This record gives sequence, C-alpha cells and structure tokens, in this order.
Amino acid sequence: MFYSFLRGLVRVLLAIVNGRATYLHREDLPTGPYILVGPHRTWFDPVYFALGASPRKFSFMAKEELFQNPILRWILRHANAFPVNRDNPGPSVIKTPVRTLRQGDLSLIIFPSGSRHSAELKGGAAVIAKMAKVPLIPTVYQGPLTFKQLFSRHRVTIAYGKPITIDRKLKLDEAGQAQIEQQMQQAFDQLDQEINPNFHYVDVTGKKHKQE
Repeated sequence: MFYSFLRGLVRVLLAIVNGRATYLHREDLPTGPYILVGPHRTWFDPVYFALGASPRKFSFMAKEELFQNPILRWILRHANAFPVNRDNPGPSVIKTPVRTLRQGDLSLIIFPSGSRHSAELKGGAAVIAKMAKVPLIPTVYQGPLTFKQLFSRHRVTIAYGKPITIDRKLKLDEAGQAQIEQQMQQAFDQLDQEINPNFHYVDVTGKKHKQE
C-alpha cells in the first residue's frame, strides 16, 4: 500500500519538475521477477528505473547508515529497502534479495558498480540472479545528474535491454564473473548508443566516461 502511494506521489512530482520521461523497450520486460542492473549515474536513477517498470514493485539495497534515522528507516522499510554494510556486507547481502526474489512478489534493482563514481563491475548481481533463478535486465539512465538539473527539464530517458540469463551450469568463478560482466557492459553500451550515439557520461566529480 505505502509503496504504491509513494510511487504515485513521486511520479507526479517528477512530472511537475522535469516532465514526462521517455522509456524504451519496457513492453519487453518479463512478467515474473527479475533484477534491473545498470550503471549508477545519479541518486535518483533507481527511482526512474522502478517507475518505468510499473506496475511491478521493487526491492533495493541501501547503506545501513540511512536506517539510523527512525523516520527514514520506517520509510525505507515500507519502500522494500533493506540495509547493507558496505564495508562488511556479510551473507545477508546475497540471502535477503534471493529470498525476496524467490517469493515472486518483488523484483530487485541493483547497481553492479556499487557506486555512482565507479566503473568497476562487481559480481553480486550475477550470484543473486543465479541463486534466485531470475534474469538480469540491463538498464541505463540518461538525463540530469543532480536534483537542481532536474528543474532544467532536460529530458530523462531510460532504456531496458534484453534479459541476460545465467546458465545454471556456469561457474561464477573469476572467468564466469568476467563473462557476465562483459555481457552487462556490452548491453549498457548498446543501450546508451541507442538513446544517443554521441553520449558521454560526466559524473558529479567531473570525471568523463566515454561509452565505447
């Protein structure tokens, strides 16, 4: 109930501030649970990811420090977030989302890079997808990178890619992880090129990342 209310409220607010976002290929999203994976470019890209995939609901990871505030903790819990210790993640960082995905009611949003300022892909998404037996859906965001820039009404575009299915026989060792990471990165690059062939991502620290 709260999730649906919050989603509707956020949708209206973003439409007022920035206008209607453009979503590509959302009609091809699976009907069952899945994991949306994408490069983390701004703090609100997961919001747009989730809005475009509506009516499916999502769970997501949030750093445990955010749960220290009782009001914010209540909001996060009711928005299907769960805490993660970034320094010492522990087994729950895998077990919690796997259990949630297996129940079938929620999908998951995860950023393999872990940080808005990192281009390094990590293997947690592949492990979770394999254990939960759900596909990875590559997703990219192009648009404003700060809340202030949202008011410029520069268009927001989200593109969803084709599912990446983890073969049950694939060993997620170093070679297996590298194979999945390469698939994800290729998908991100293709989606970025589809939206804008001249796209360059410049993060808030001023570092420019050209999509090859």
